Amino acid sequence: MRSKFTVHALIASATLVLMAGFANAETVIKFSHVVADSTPKGQGALMFKKLAEERLAGKVKVEVFPSSQLFGDGKEMEALLLNDVQLIAPSLSKFDRYTNQIQVFDLPFLFDDMAAVHRFHNSATGKGILNSLEKKGMVGLAYWDNGMKQLSAKKALKMPEDAKGLKFRIQASDILEAQFKAVGGVPQKLAFAEVYQALETGVVDGAENPWSNAYSQKFFEVQPFFTESNHGYLGYMVVANAKFWSELPADVRAGLEKILAEVTVEVNKSSSALNDGDRQKIKDSGKTQILPFTAEQRTAWQTVMKPVYDKFTDKIGKDVVDAARAANKP
Repeated sequence: MRSKFTVHALIASATLVLMAGFANAETVIKFSHVVADSTPKGQGALMFKKLAEERLAGKVKVEVFPSSQLFGDGKEMEALLLNDVQLIAPSLSKFDRYTNQIQVFDLPFLFDDMAAVHRFHNSATGKGILNSLEKKGMVGLAYWDNGMKQLSAKKALKMPEDAKGLKFRIQASDILEAQFKAVGGVPQKLAFAEVYQALETGVVDGAENPWSNAYSQKFFEVQPFFTESNHGYLGYMVVANAKFWSELPADVRAGLEKILAEVTVEVNKSSSALNDGDRQKIKDSGKTQILPFTAEQRTAWQTVMKPVYDKFTDKIGKDVVDAARAANKP
């Protein structure tokens, strides 16, 4: 009969082997998002997959699910918190229920250009917003650009009164709702995957999107007019399930953070070029008109939308809004 010592030794040995197996097991990361592979976010997700699987071969496998294949934009946050997916990159508007500060990104005509947006991202205030979600079960890892938003509709939008009575698709954002109400529009909250059909059938009359979304989703085929308004910023926050992220082996987590930092630089660098290229493709299609936004028109829209600032500045925090405005100055 084997001694108790021998039995215990065998159990301990088997346990160590099992633990070593788990330690060496490949971690699967499901990265879910709602846009096409050809968009800045889609390209960023694929770049992250490529680099992670090259540099952490045998340790990490990344599965990318674009175009709402797993979860639409109404469900992806819940899926992340349940760890059904481990990485998502929702638009910043989606986080307003978790932190009021992030609503600053939805304010109309806040940033002069993308350079100002990046200065705000890299400011102490911008980094503070990125790090504010851990108590909510998420870890903010990076800001990714999509680009500046353009207005589109079934009629030409030049002055604010042109929008009166039109139904505009919006993300689920109180500020975006107030933005379109300010010009007499009727905001309609719809999932991104539903937008093309809604525009085509007249459920909504218009929308706001960067050029890359308008091209990749073919919105230009069902919108006769685009106004080059650059009136708002559409960006994403790459977030991970906090528990999953904290339990990764330290070397794997550090490697993934380094890769994400590199991918973020490339995504934000390429976003501008991609949007410019897609704008040209939309123009060349001949299926829609692109209308310039004059200084006079911009001032008129800004004036009409001022009540949006009056309503939300205190909620967001005046210091946050002031920091964002300060980013317009190099």
